[in-house]
Amino acid sequence: MNHVKSPVASFRSRKALQGFVRIEVNVQREDAGLLRSVASALSDPVRQAEARILLRQNFADVPGTSLKALLAAAPLDGIELDRDPGAGRDIDL
Repeated sequence: MNHVKSPVASFRSRKALQGFVRIEVNVQREDAGLLRSVASALSDPVRQAEARILLRQNFADVPGTSLKALLAAAPLDGIELDRDPGAGRDIDL
């Protein structure tokens, strides 16, 4: 039996070899054009770097951020971090 790929299957195979992945999403009708524009920018060699930066800055998950990392990244302007060098209080043992 002769198996001839359809043009769509051939196109998808070529894209897969180029590193593309096909995804499907459900969005509100008014957002469909916006998502098409985002997908177009990500697949355009001229615009993809800037598009990735903008998307990651605004929408990327912060995977496994620790409390230490969050505190290190926190803005500390105006916060006094020095402690009183006093020995503390006297304790009667």
